[in-house]
Amino acid sequence: MPTSGEHKTVQARILEYAEAIDWTFVPREEAEQRRGFDPDVPAADRARNRSLFFDDLLDAKVREFNPRYAEAAGALLGQFRHIRTDIYGNRDFVEQLRNRGTFFDHEENRERDLILIDYDEPSNNVYEVTEEWAFHNGHYGTREDVVFLINGIPVLVIECKNASKDEAIALGVDQIRRYHRETPELFVSQQLFTATDAIGFSYGVSWNLVRRNIFNWKHEAVGQLEAKVNGFCAIPQVLAFLKDYIVFAEKDEELHKYVLRQHQTGAVEATVDRALDAERTRGLVWHTQGSGKTFTMIKTAERLFRAHEADKPTVLLMIDRNELEDQMLKNLAALGLGTLEHASSIARLNRLLRDDYRGIIVTMIHKFRDMPADINTRSNVYVLIDEAHRTTGGDLGNFLMAGLPNATFLGFTGTPVDKTVYGRGTFKTFGCEDDRGYLHKYSIAESIEDGTTLPLYYQLAPNEMLVPHETLDAEFLSLAEAEGVADIEELNKILERAVNLKNFLKGRERIQQVAQFVAEHYRQNVEPLGYKAFLVGVDREACARYKHALDEFLPPEYSEVVYTSSNNDSAALKALHLDPKKERQIRKSFGKLDQYPKILIVTEKLLTGFDAPVLYAMYLDKPMRDHTLLQAIARVNRPFEKEGENGTQEMVKPHGFVLDFVGIFDKLEKALAFDSDEINAIVKDLKLLKVLFQNKMETRAPEYLGLIERNFDDRDVDTLIEHFRDPERRKEFFKEYKEIEMLYEIISPDAFLRPFIDDYGTLSSIFQVVRKAYTRRVQVDRDFQRKTNNLVQEQVGSYGVSGVGDLVEINADTIELIKNKEGGDGTKVINLVKSIEKFADENSDDPYLIAMAERARLVQESFEGRQVSTAEALDALLKEMESNEARKKEQAEKSFDGLTYFVYRSLLDTEIQNAETVSQRIRQAFADHPGWKSSDKALRELRRQVTFAIFAETNDLDRVTAVVDELFSLLARADRI
Repeated sequence: MPTSGEHKTVQARILEYAEAIDWTFVPREEAEQRRGFDPDVPAADRARNRSLFFDDLLDAKVREFNPRYAEAAGALLGQFRHIRTDIYGNRDFVEQLRNRGTFFDHEENRERDLILIDYDEPSNNVYEVTEEWAFHNGHYGTREDVVFLINGIPVLVIECKNASKDEAIALGVDQIRRYHRETPELFVSQQLFTATDAIGFSYGVSWNLVRRNIFNWKHEAVGQLEAKVNGFCAIPQVLAFLKDYIVFAEKDEELHKYVLRQHQTGAVEATVDRALDAERTRGLVWHTQGSGKTFTMIKTAERLFRAHEADKPTVLLMIDRNELEDQMLKNLAALGLGTLEHASSIARLNRLLRDDYRGIIVTMIHKFRDMPADINTRSNVYVLIDEAHRTTGGDLGNFLMAGLPNATFLGFTGTPVDKTVYGRGTFKTFGCEDDRGYLHKYSIAESIEDGTTLPLYYQLAPNEMLVPHETLDAEFLSLAEAEGVADIEELNKILERAVNLKNFLKGRERIQQVAQFVAEHYRQNVEPLGYKAFLVGVDREACARYKHALDEFLPPEYSEVVYTSSNNDSAALKALHLDPKKERQIRKSFGKLDQYPKILIVTEKLLTGFDAPVLYAMYLDKPMRDHTLLQAIARVNRPFEKEGENGTQEMVKPHGFVLDFVGIFDKLEKALAFDSDEINAIVKDLKLLKVLFQNKMETRAPEYLGLIERNFDDRDVDTLIEHFRDPERRKEFFKEYKEIEMLYEIISPDAFLRPFIDDYGTLSSIFQVVRKAYTRRVQVDRDFQRKTNNLVQEQVGSYGVSGVGDLVEINADTIELIKNKEGGDGTKVINLVKSIEKFADENSDDPYLIAMAERARLVQESFEGRQVSTAEALDALLKEMESNEARKKEQAEKSFDGLTYFVYRSLLDTEIQNAETVSQRIRQAFADHPGWKSSDKALRELRRQVTFAIFAETNDLDRVTAVVDELFSLLARADRI
């Protein structure tokens, strides 16, 4: 049964929906003419000669918006063409799109802002959408499905895929990744992309193709393409992305680009509206940790500062950590804000406020101590307070409110508001003007559902290592002053008085026992997954002891200690002090999979604000509760994905993991003073994963295990090939298996798994057979995770699995060999297709074999879709082999190589005269340009010579174009077989 193409099912509908929301559709032919299409230029050069803009429209809008800009678009386009084709050039273009470029006004002898888009009066802009946006840079060609333009400038591209394709969205993103690699010129101006199959709708920004930064556009009408286009592609939404919600930031000395997600933009809009509300002066934004709260605060500050209604305001960004303060200043500076001050002291902050400074001030919360009352009484003072739950107690809040009596106070918190007196105070201070107690919320459950953060699972250490219940309860959990504890310093003061508790935790024999357990657990459970870990000691002395103990069980380079140093420290503590440069290097190295250390031993530093997605496990040996506990364990909930070649996923972090050596999680309701719904969303017992694994192995696995009746002989393989011929059935199996595999990876090694090992190994072997049979060479993810891979090696060896993957050599004997080979025809079809693909890959300079491999893949697709029978598919492939043998014979008779013969046959098929002579000329042209694959100049000259060699024999431009395009298209695809 024929399947609908991606244009019919997706592309045409997107264009229709875009027109309905006021984008003007420009047909492809008209778009090409407006880009400088010249019908007299050979087709091989047309895409290369096209402009990347609608030049005439851009010229007209620049003249309209900038009447004093004498040079107009001619000079502007020349300037644009010299912008770097990388993320730095893209950042420069964003500045242009935000009207922060300049031009020189000769009449007034001064610089003026260059306006490209009218954000104040959006109706003054021209909004257009077109399709099949083609470009060729002389080496690679790209054709984008749907492109949206504002004033002739492409800003958004949509890649459309057919929903019937496996992993359609992932393939669409991979295609956009390839566009970046091969034609980066397109992504100087293009800022946003989406990939859709009419069901899913993933979006991101150009120059950031990391999977964790590609998001699903959320809409109440789940699965409805029209609703998602109406939301994401709405003109006000696209303008908002361009003007406000694309950000650049440096991390580890590298430039990164991000787009704010819906919960972030929603919070920015809500906080700006509240700040400009004359009637209300309070608001609380509760966004779970790891959901981008820092960028939300930065964009709120920028929006308020630039708002006309704010009338030159003072915006205070109140930070609670030195390291975050430094990062905040860097990110704000990257926004190009000229009026930015760092109040690094109490005196400096007082002076700025007293002198009525207008702009953004970055400072720390404790700088408000002893501030005079009424130091600034303006109402357009906006105070944005990070981790707001820490400012409501003691005198800091009083000094803050008294010093700025008419200011608007906007609190931001990353942890749920607790039910203690501190939590009620937070609601009272910041949430008093909202019925729900907060202005905007993004819960832990929402964050996990969106993939912004990962679920957390915990496991208790063996009983003999846990703190005795009565000691933990008496000296920590039952203390009134420990309720709602908000920061590490406050926690440390409480623990200083817990003498028995600390003595137990730091006992030398116990330290040795825990260190050995940690080392073995890390080696067996965490290191095979590829991730890293924290060991959290109760204090600095405990950290030092753990370092010496761990070094007995692990190589010394595996671990490093990071804690705050003091001049009064003992010799043992000073021996582990780090200078700032060394500490920065350790932090940076820890964030990389392939570098040491693998375990950081910490007690206060890095437990808040440190973001290392490779961190998977936390060995918790410090009593913590409420906000401090949440902030600490949130270090391990950051998503991480490692990509291999061609965007394939090699690693996907499943969740965060906490191994509790204290016993805190045994008293979870007491340790976390939050609503039960929030607690349930925060952490779950690892035992639940065991229950889930057992359930899947007992209910889902038997359906697949029943397919193996003969201990995996060739007939079992034939059964698998036929059973999973249906793509939907395969897709369901792959999904089920990957879920089971991930559970196994997390739980293993564990005695619980012993009864399931044989069945799991068989299931993995089934997956291996089906995967090898039906997936292309470029896969969306790798076959097996590490622990499973070791098991499968043994299991497959015991079964002697064969059949799929037994490739045959492509030669004169292939046909007879295939006919006489044991096994079913379905297996023969699969093996023959893969053999042809491999042969073409090994002879990638032969266009005939590349085309033959593509025809073989089409046969396999028809076979999978049951458009042809198994016998018909095998017959078609055998005929391909016969044709290839006939081709080889004729080619040998003429002493042609593969390239020359392919050109010769193409010329004959299109009835072009003197085919043999012309094909020899073309062969010589290739020989004269040996560097054509790596040199754009050589490729352009080669295409020109090939085109004119054929053109000399015919005036039929279409026929010439067809031959040249097919030849170079096949050769280009050879690199991606």
